[in-house]
Amino acid sequence: MSIEFVKTVLSEEMRAVDDLIRTSLHSEVALIGQVAEYIIGAGGKRLRPQVLLLSAGALGYRGTRHHQLAAMVELIHTSTLLHDDVVDESALRRGNQTANALFGNAASVLVGDFLYTRAFQMMVSAGSMRIMEVMADATNIIAEGEVLQLMNIGNTSLDEAGYLKVIHYKTAKLFEASARLGAILCEADAHTEAQLAQYGLHLGAAFQIIDDVLDYSGKTEEIGKNLGDDLAEGKATLPLIHAMREGTAAQAGAVRNALEQADRELLPQVLEAIAATGALDYSRQVAQTEARRALECLQCLPDSPQRQALAALPRIAIERNH
Repeated sequence: MSIEFVKTVLSEEMRAVDDLIRTSLHSEVALIGQVAEYIIGAGGKRLRPQVLLLSAGALGYRGTRHHQLAAMVELIHTSTLLHDDVVDESALRRGNQTANALFGNAASVLVGDFLYTRAFQMMVSAGSMRIMEVMADATNIIAEGEVLQLMNIGNTSLDEAGYLKVIHYKTAKLFEASARLGAILCEADAHTEAQLAQYGLHLGAAFQIIDDVLDYSGKTEEIGKNLGDDLAEGKATLPLIHAMREGTAAQAGAVRNALEQADRELLPQVLEAIAATGALDYSRQVAQTEARRALECLQCLPDSPQRQALAALPRIAIERNH
């Protein structure tokens, strides 16, 4: 099943979510609206709100509160993108200039704060202490993940377990929370809630691993960012970790040097080491394992279009080229 099937299942609901997102961007401060509208309007897969809507729908939810929570999740994700691009000094996202490149770092950070706090206003209005607890924990762990990633810049001794910890914190946690919220809205039993949360965690991990693969194998016009951005930022992602672990002394040394220097000009040598060690194929296999684990977690759900869409997302995550 394709992303078009997922969009068909969610077409009406995602329109409602998008309307809520637009409404939530309103501010009497003009610059807030300009920056927020720019990054929201730049596109994006909206995967996290989709996971929340599908989780609730698969459990038979009837109501509209999930629309508000889905919009809230997307605002939190967008706020992290604004902050990430400033920290990473990125100039390109989704094929467009980043907000910090266009509006400046200060505006991006402050509007990111606005989106983050607006998301918490929406969370409070949902009227559930349990939902607030889940999101407070999730956003705190995401922040820890960002700092953990920062600490690992240029760290050539980072191993696979350390890498997985970073992506579980930084990326997968919001997927996990999104799936869990769908179960909470439906007052699902503890087992079902836990299984959906694990589904989100594994889906998010698969998505991030493929993102890291595409940084060394994609095309700029398809992935919407410059090839080798992770290298230029000194990030030891799974393809590089595998190349350093399995390569010859010369290959591992070339990757370590490029990481320590955070030098995109050394990308050709890094690509040679990646190719020689089969690092991209290995990383895809790890992502496929995460996708398979996500699918296994859906056994607790009855068959429905929403469950079928949830089952499609891990496959879409590992087969995409952008």
